Amino acid sequence: MRKFDSLFIGLMLFSMFFGAGNLIFPPFLGAQSGTAFWLAMAGFVLTAVGLPLVVLFAIASVKGGIKTIGDRVHPVFGVIFMVIVYMSIGPFLAIPRNANVAFEMGLIPFVNESTNTTLVLLLFSVVFFLLVYLVSLNPSNLEKYLGRFITPVLLVAMVVLCVVGFVQLDGKSTAPTGGYESGAFFKGFLEGYNTMDALAALAFGIVILTAVQQRGVSDEKQLKSYMLKAAIIAGTLLAAVYVSLGIIGGSMTGEFTDGTGVLTAASTTLFGKGGTILIGVIFTLACFTTVVGLTSACGQYFSKLIPKANYKTVVLVMTLIGFTLTNMGLSQILKVSVPFLVTAYPLTIVLIVLTFFHKQFKGARVVYVSALSFAGVFAVISGLNAFGLNLGPVEVLRSSLPLADVGLEWVVPAVVGALLGVVVAKLSYKAEPVLE
Repeated sequence: MRKFDSLFIGLMLFSMFFGAGNLIFPPFLGAQSGTAFWLAMAGFVLTAVGLPLVVLFAIASVKGGIKTIGDRVHPVFGVIFMVIVYMSIGPFLAIPRNANVAFEMGLIPFVNESTNTTLVLLLFSVVFFLLVYLVSLNPSNLEKYLGRFITPVLLVAMVVLCVVGFVQLDGKSTAPTGGYESGAFFKGFLEGYNTMDALAALAFGIVILTAVQQRGVSDEKQLKSYMLKAAIIAGTLLAAVYVSLGIIGGSMTGEFTDGTGVLTAASTTLFGKGGTILIGVIFTLACFTTVVGLTSACGQYFSKLIPKANYKTVVLVMTLIGFTLTNMGLSQILKVSVPFLVTAYPLTIVLIVLTFFHKQFKGARVVYVSALSFAGVFAVISGLNAFGLNLGPVEVLRSSLPLADVGLEWVVPAVVGALLGVVVAKLSYKAEPVLE
């Protein structure tokens, strides 16, 4: 690899991570957390940056990547889990969410109120997904388009917004609201789920690995080293942007319902009508690069999973599904995202944590199965609860668990399940083979 290849691959990874949720949630956190900002932001960064990096480190550390990690539970689980992850962070959830946010922030502000927005969304999504399809067709070009061209423009726009905001905005921190009054760290921790980056990291690992391999790197140690360098570059930039956006949000006064309102108000305050253009460019570029990254990741995964499906065909299918769901509207998509994330994140966290302790319990499959089963039961209950389903006595049981008041009721069951698995493995008369 050439001298700056790691930098550009890191920029590409940053651009793929940095989508709609990454722009929306930090400024809203800043606006609501008030005097508890740094505590809340620490929790947010832990799950929005730290967890994705840990996932990438785990993938880089295990030969065979996420497939091997999933197979440690069971080969069938590995396939089902990854298919769900790819489809949810791909065409069924994250892709249409990003496309809708790009539309609402990049185009709607310039459209007359009397205009048929349904028709405008259709036309916008045609152009948006056509470009996504064309850029995604060749994975070897992603680093060039995303890392060398689009990301620098996006970063410059972000720097302009944040630097001017630091200088001109001087709003004073107020009392925390919106759930940050107590347990601000855990509230921020759960808000970090909404970026979906820990799940995206499961998918993006294959994109980064492909980008490094296409530069002639085949040695496993070197592959791991370059992947980790790219991850650190992306993580550092993400953390810096989150903190900056959070500070901007904390400097704004007024009532806001979401992060888009905070950023729109900030950019308009700072730049007038030009701020609308600036924020539109930021959202459109951020959402576009994320959709391209997710589309390519899905194409690479499913073309390997299904031998008869070639990469270009899968990319076309993912693009068409994303295009169709985008035209359903953002509100419908967001109704699904929170319950899904509440369910999927605990399973991902438990699986990745066990990966780092794999050798300590000698890779016993029963430990993986037990820990994920215990955590999964309460993760599913929490997800159903987030959908608004009243589960009666089951919900009472969930709410009585330690850490339930901060949304982490699955932690203790996961630990109990893991310990139970270790005991069963030790008491087993027939020693299980160590899983690679």
